[in-house]
Amino acid sequence: MNRPENSEFAPFYSGYVSQIDGTDVLNVLKTQPAELRSLLASVDDVHANFGYAEGKWSLKELLLHINDGERVFGYRAFRIARGDATPLASFDQDSYVSAARANELSVNDLLAEFELLRRSNLITFGRLDDVGWQQMGTASEAAVSVRALAYIMAGHVKHHANIIHERYLP
Repeated sequence: MNRPENSEFAPFYSGYVSQIDGTDVLNVLKTQPAELRSLLASVDDVHANFGYAEGKWSLKELLLHINDGERVFGYRAFRIARGDATPLASFDQDSYVSAARANELSVNDLLAEFELLRRSNLITFGRLDDVGWQQMGTASEAAVSVRALAYIMAGHVKHHANIIHERYLP
């Protein structure tokens, strides 16, 4: 599947879309859960309760945010692929994280949740034909295609995995 055109997503998401090389976004989506689990293999729950700087999310809060993004982007893709033309609202990532009490969860539980969410999204994507991938809808007051949402999902995880590697891990 080719990379989406810039007209298929809001400029805000270009950083995520550009994170994904080539045209095999489905393979990236399939391999990311194991890669994320491997990246965090040495992290304990105590260490994961802290951010890398004052005012930054803890590692657990960042993992929860990854899950929130996976859930929201997947829901958007599902609705748009099914031809639902209802404009979909944006979400306030900070209020979502602060309401979730992420530091009470284990890293393993957060990773397991991500794996389930991703599996569900891959099942949805696996049912799409060319028409489904090209469907356009509106999310966060901007046009977006299902194809772009797949790239955004993969790029969002890659972006945050890079931050975890660079700033959270010893």
